Amino acid sequence: MKSEVRPEPRLIVALDFPQADAALEFVRHLDPAQCAVKVGFELFVVAGPDLLERLHERGFRVFLDLKFHDIPNTVAAACRAAARTGVWLLNLHASGGLAMMQAAHEAVREVNDTTALLAVTVLTSSDAATLRETGVEREPEAQVRLLGELAIRQAGLEGLVCSAQEATMLRGVLGPQPLLVTPGIRLADSGDDDQKRVMTPERAVAAGASAIVVGRPITRAPDPAAAARDFAARLEGVSAPT
Repeated sequence: MKSEVRPEPRLIVALDFPQADAALEFVRHLDPAQCAVKVGFELFVVAGPDLLERLHERGFRVFLDLKFHDIPNTVAAACRAAARTGVWLLNLHASGGLAMMQAAHEAVREVNDTTALLAVTVLTSSDAATLRETGVEREPEAQVRLLGELAIRQAGLEGLVCSAQEATMLRGVLGPQPLLVTPGIRLADSGDDDQKRVMTPERAVAAGASAIVVGRPITRAPDPAAAARDFAARLEGVSAPT
């Protein structure tokens, strides 16, 4: 079964909240026509699949960010279960290897043709020193390229989670088709928080990002609705590379 996932919207807001009630109260500030939302580890562990259903009922497309990494059968079963919830995006760690990614992708496609499976290349909180700590001597860009080619060309996944700093390189290597979802997005005058490889939203899309993930610059803004509109507006006039 071939995926029929659409890349829009370009803005994904990370719901980094400890409880479902807080997340659901927050999304009242957001327009589902303007952005999707991301549910990560903490919130999913607390709220479970019920939260995904409630977000879908409110019209939001959901990126379930659980970064699966285990033996192939285990990851395939988890991805199959996740795809049954109807999420838009789902991810795993490319470092889990080809067999794991292939098994997971087959499992997702058994369920539907609208959930995109993405591979995480190198976390945006990591740099060359972080990679060396785990025995990887390649520079981040080289490691991203290796894992990106493995995930897209060999495993057949729909896209990657990567730093915007590597988006141009990946477009050159992989072409225009794969979805490139980029965290580590900050405005020029904001701090990096715990991210190390960051970029502004406009530059990220111009570099080749299909969608950007934004958390604290929106969720902790004095006026989250205005902040979300500002990020979405910044992306409207930016052309992706051809």
